[in-house]
Amino acid sequence: MGAGDEQLFGLLEDLEAQAESAYDAERRVDLEDRSRAEYREVTLAARLVASVGHDLEVDVAGVGPVRGVLERTGDGWLLLRAPSQDWVVRTASLHRVVGASDRAVPEAAWSPLQRLGVASLLRRLADAGSRCVVHTRDGRRHEVVVTRVGADFLEALEGTGDSRRSVLLTLDGLAAVQSPEPEL
Repeated sequence: MGAGDEQLFGLLEDLEAQAESAYDAERRVDLEDRSRAEYREVTLAARLVASVGHDLEVDVAGVGPVRGVLERTGDGWLLLRAPSQDWVVRTASLHRVVGASDRAVPEAAWSPLQRLGVASLLRRLADAGSRCVVHTRDGRRHEVVVTRVGADFLEALEGTGDSRRSVLLTLDGLAAVQSPEPEL
């Protein structure tokens, strides 16, 4: 092999290396675009399902920050277990979540229990008959005993003794329910 052949092979190897480098750069951009496109499909609920067991701090409309271990999630709600109480928080009322898993669990992998709405959980509170604090998204607090849960509202007894009265609270207006553990 002559000097000219070596120069030609060297040139071809250099061109091949440049082509590989250009292909790798193009492939990296394509993978990043694909990754961004796939991540657009990830929901907050999917991230929360992956975060069960994590210590979270959540900011809730009308309530402020709440800390606890994420015990369960469901359709539109999460259950945080704090040292002396449980918090049922509507995900629509969340402003911020700190401490969530970096992962997500796709909806196809969720258990049937994770598909239950907040009304199912509130019915357990009604069955227990204990006092709880219902926080609404506008910042109001209602110390009540939940008695029944309808399709889009809960019925509760507010007050004590002779001043006890029945109230209806919409589920859409609900931000969180604070109850002594282990009611939920």
